[in-house]
Amino acid sequence: MSSQLKKPIESLGRGLIRNVEEVGHMAIMLGQTAVWLVRPPYRPRIFLQALDQVGVGSVFIVIFTGIFTGLVLAYQSIIAFAMFNAQTLVGGTVAVSMVRELGPVLTGLMVAGRTGSAMTTEIGTMRVSEQIDAMSVMAVNPIQYLVAPRVVAGLITIPLLTLLFNFVGIVASYVLSVNIMGIDPGIFIQKIKDFVTPFDLFATALKGACFGVAITVIACYKGFFASGGAKGVGEATTSSVVTSSIAILVIDYILTLFLW
Repeated sequence: MSSQLKKPIESLGRGLIRNVEEVGHMAIMLGQTAVWLVRPPYRPRIFLQALDQVGVGSVFIVIFTGIFTGLVLAYQSIIAFAMFNAQTLVGGTVAVSMVRELGPVLTGLMVAGRTGSAMTTEIGTMRVSEQIDAMSVMAVNPIQYLVAPRVVAGLITIPLLTLLFNFVGIVASYVLSVNIMGIDPGIFIQKIKDFVTPFDLFATALKGACFGVAITVIACYKGFFASGGAKGVGEATTSSVVTSSIAILVIDYILTLFLW
């Protein structure tokens, strides 16, 4: 094999091995987090701060994104269904699309871009400034102090944010469809009841929980092992957002195969 052909293959192989190793290290970090969650000392103040960072801090962007997603989806659905006089299906179609796919995925992407990047930057700065090393010297486990509260906060708050996204998106689509486009309100609501089941609500919350764990673990891992000063922290933050976004799409596909 010529050297010109060999080099890109080797580069691709090294990149694949590096990515597989990272996934393994993230799984190890998640296991360590689960162990340290049940071990004292317990720090409720740190946990509440993580809830505020992940959940409360993302409420506005989730509501804003949910409203315009619902408006666009309703408008496009009305135009499409008008071609064969089936505008009565708009309510159910919008609700199913929001609950099953768009709600959890877009919520996860918004949180990854806002909160995940902030987590990576914060922990990465602590790493390059040797604050994490100082914690270990003072017998404070960094996984328990930095990672565990954030993972639990993601597990709890992102399903709630997903449900909020779905709610405001459906309300926005109702307002546009009924008050502007002239869809019958009774039919709109009835089709939502016909199309959306309680299992769909459970599934959307489950997706949100899985995305929450993935986002927080990836963000903490990238920051935890950042190096190279300010430039390294910036690269870790970029990598965190990209990796989280890819993970959300992959996990969404896998869960969709098993849930429906």
